[in-house]
Amino acid sequence: MGPIIIFDKSTLESLNPDEAMWLDHFFLSNITPLFFIETLADLEKKVRSGRSVEDIVGNLAYKTPDFSSKVNVYHRTLLEGELSGIGRLDLRNGRPHIDGGKRLELGGKTGVIFQPSPEEEAFSRWQNHEFLNLERLFAKAWRQDLSNINLEESYKTFQSFFPISKPKNLTEVKKIVDFHINESNQGEVLQYGLSLLGASPQFRAEILFRWQKLGKPLIKDFAPYFLHVFSIDLFFYIAIAADLIGRGRPSHKIDIAYLYYLPFCMIFTSNDNLHAEIAPFFMRENQTFFRGADLKLDLAKIDQHFSALPEEVKSGGVTSFAIYPPDDSSFLMARLWDKHMPKWRHNKMTHEPMPDRDSEITKKIMEEIKDFKEKAVPVSGNSCSTKEADHMLIERKVRMYKGKWMRFPPEVMEQSKDEKSA
Repeated sequence: MGPIIIFDKSTLESLNPDEAMWLDHFFLSNITPLFFIETLADLEKKVRSGRSVEDIVGNLAYKTPDFSSKVNVYHRTLLEGELSGIGRLDLRNGRPHIDGGKRLELGGKTGVIFQPSPEEEAFSRWQNHEFLNLERLFAKAWRQDLSNINLEESYKTFQSFFPISKPKNLTEVKKIVDFHINESNQGEVLQYGLSLLGASPQFRAEILFRWQKLGKPLIKDFAPYFLHVFSIDLFFYIAIAADLIGRGRPSHKIDIAYLYYLPFCMIFTSNDNLHAEIAPFFMRENQTFFRGADLKLDLAKIDQHFSALPEEVKSGGVTSFAIYPPDDSSFLMARLWDKHMPKWRHNKMTHEPMPDRDSEITKKIMEEIKDFKEKAVPVSGNSCSTKEADHMLIERKVRMYKGKWMRFPPEVMEQSKDEKSA
């Protein structure tokens, strides 16, 4: 499991299945709900290539990471929770925020088990061209909503931010955004931000009351994630009004929403020019942005590197011979691991092989997992943090092969066949 990455749809579309396998293998992919929605929306896409839309969506679903990936909670859900005081978000650790964990207890020990999310289940179906009627209706509604976005109206509205002259570049736009957020009356910032994000009048009143009750703190302390999302939207609209972002493509508003999830990754990659221009303004210093085309080139290079191994090595499965990326710094992957996983080279040198599947240690671990899954009982009350839990189990469906690669050792493959036939 490597650095945490967020990619947009254009990046994954550019990869072939072998390259997509290495993406899944050397990164922990944070899959945004927006990626899921955009992929589903392709069911209503007009295709000229002669391929069916079902084939296009199924192919993309096949390439989507399934082994080392998590689906992030929808940003509006996170906003509602933060603003209501239900939970505080850490925007510094670059970790996905996931939902659906069930708190369990067995023998005085607590744990959390995560079963496949609805999005993960859907991607599994889509690979087989299985689409629910509701999903097709949703795709149609999404396309209609996209066509209703009116950036011309936003262009006129945000002219009020330029009493003297328009900003000449995006750096100046960011300065305007920072000024209005940090220097203005914080109550006005909160109310305007809630309005811009489409909060209902009742919700705005409740949040304003809570903010006042807490002593009117700075918004960056009261709701940092809200401030992040609001800053992106304000930046976007001011840049449009300044003619620095074109207003002829409604899809720009969808593209910009990927940036809402930047706090929950270490790396963001995209082939979109809008992302390349804007993302760096909203990323931490310890984060990395690079073009999806550069990722594709490096994944192809990695595929070539491991393809040159002897067949007897490759027959052991990718997880047995490619625990770490190539240590040659000419690989982008190695440089990314150096920055975001700085101990990996030392760990590679001192790495001890996993215990044999028939060893007593392995048998004991597997027995504990089985007991926890079958005998643990649900615990009521607040959800259990994974940091506090004694156990954390993640269940998922993973393809044994992706592209030309067998991913797991032969004995794991055989065990999987036996379990399916049982």
